Amino acid sequence: MTDASLHIPAPAAIADEASLRDYWQLLKPRLMSLSVFTALVGLLVAPAGVHPFLGATSILWIALGAGASGALNMWFDADIDRVMKRTRKRPIPSGRVAPSDALALGLFLAVLSTVMLGLTANWVAAFWLAFTIFFYTVIYSMWLKRTTSWNTVIGGLAGAFPPMIGYAAVTGGTPVEAWLMVGLIFMWTPPHFWALALFVKMDYHTARIPMLTVTHGRDETRRQAWFWSIGLALVSLGTAVSGIGGPLTLLVAVILNAVFLKGAWDMWHRTDADSEADGHAVEKGLFKWSLVYLFAHFAVFVVEVALGPWGGW
Repeated sequence: MTDASLHIPAPAAIADEASLRDYWQLLKPRLMSLSVFTALVGLLVAPAGVHPFLGATSILWIALGAGASGALNMWFDADIDRVMKRTRKRPIPSGRVAPSDALALGLFLAVLSTVMLGLTANWVAAFWLAFTIFFYTVIYSMWLKRTTSWNTVIGGLAGAFPPMIGYAAVTGGTPVEAWLMVGLIFMWTPPHFWALALFVKMDYHTARIPMLTVTHGRDETRRQAWFWSIGLALVSLGTAVSGIGGPLTLLVAVILNAVFLKGAWDMWHRTDADSEADGHAVEKGLFKWSLVYLFAHFAVFVVEVALGPWGGW
């Protein structure tokens, strides 16, 4: 699936002056918002609490670190973004921002965010932030994404670390509760993105990205999504009986996973003809529910903390 010539950018007319909105889009604000939300949850559920100023500045640096990852990803992926329908209007492939500017912005934010997080919080959190940026940019974007169908599985770790970084910013450590939050996002990522890949398959074919739908077909993708959904449910229930969970988390987890598993089961037992006939309704439904799932699951962790002695086991 690899092709060295694929990464030679096509000539593009660069606008005389990019707007602030263009540079904001380079940071992948939607991905950044997910990182900020899960990092904030990690920070809030950490024991002993955190000073508001320390909490706010830590989240700021984590957000900038996530933005650095986005800018570096867009810099490297400009060639494949240019041929994919859903990405061709991004700032670099559309010619609004020069690749060199995106690279410079990404590197600057990467250094700034990790150094400042180390100085204002601690160097354990800074290490994991730096590792996350490296993992997303080098391990995922430059290697896994273009070479193997494991890109979604292994690459999903990059998006799973923010809650642990938030937790470490408060405690300076990464106990089992922090890793359970990492595990929850890690297990959630494959079925979430495979549901998406099932209804944007031709984009990945065009860009020659070895997503599971391209390398192993849709039937295998549906089957894998089901088994990963089972693993997700198990990790989810594990968080409910941990130090960050409680009876409310268990109740919410049971409801969220029942709907998720039903959607994954229905998706597994569909054919391509079924999907085409109803406009990929089940796949799109599972993708949308996965967003609700992650938000609700992490939100309930915060509610458990807010309940104090009234919550928990």
